[in-house]
Amino acid sequence: MVPYRLPEPAVEAALAGHMGVQFENPLLLRLALTHRSVLHDWLQVEDVPAILESNERLEFLGDAVLGAITAEYLYRQDPTADEGRLTRHRVAAVRAETLVRWSRDLHVDDALYLGTGEKVTHSSRDRMLAGAFEALVGAVHLDQGREAAERFVLGFLERDLKRILRQEAVANPKGRLQEVLQERERVGPEYETIATAGPDHAREFTVVVKLRDELLGEGSGRSKRDAQQMAAREALARLGIVDTGPDTP
Repeated sequence: MVPYRLPEPAVEAALAGHMGVQFENPLLLRLALTHRSVLHDWLQVEDVPAILESNERLEFLGDAVLGAITAEYLYRQDPTADEGRLTRHRVAAVRAETLVRWSRDLHVDDALYLGTGEKVTHSSRDRMLAGAFEALVGAVHLDQGREAAERFVLGFLERDLKRILRQEAVANPKGRLQEVLQERERVGPEYETIATAGPDHAREFTVVVKLRDELLGEGSGRSKRDAQQMAAREALARLGIVDTGPDTP
């Protein structure tokens, strides 16, 4: 069984070094790393040098700060994007998988304080790591102010945003086609189901996507959504969007 750990200043200092932040109040960093599962163990020990609450309130704050910083960065980087596009990009930028990856980059998995029997998983969506990253943003914001929190977050966004959005576009060709047509034609695509085949338990749908009655693509799938995604992928290829990333001309 994995035992709990008492606060380890050397481990915390190493993490702060990875973050590039020198905390005026180191207890805020410790709090950001305090998972609620360890509180039961720490409360059995006399005089633990820690704020005896979990990182969930810092996570709440950090989530809001992270969202605001990301929204402003996207707003300034893409002055032609409408609200829908900005929203999709913000969601993609700060989804759980991204925050977990950033946490692992910082070695948060080695510094997180967990209760007896708890451990960080190998999942790309590990909620503890995603929440810990948000809590770290909240801790930097409280300790150093908004500008420091922005520098911390932008270090990751400026490095990874293009790749994140390229991956999102490849995974969601329907959303990318919507963006391309809105930008080029000021109108969105229209999808039409033209055929349904197979028994109820194994339906296959065929969908076409059009622009002002012009056929752009056709796709098939076990659901209408899958068929629409295939049709959108074909339409992107027909339109010459070979790289479906956001910086494609």
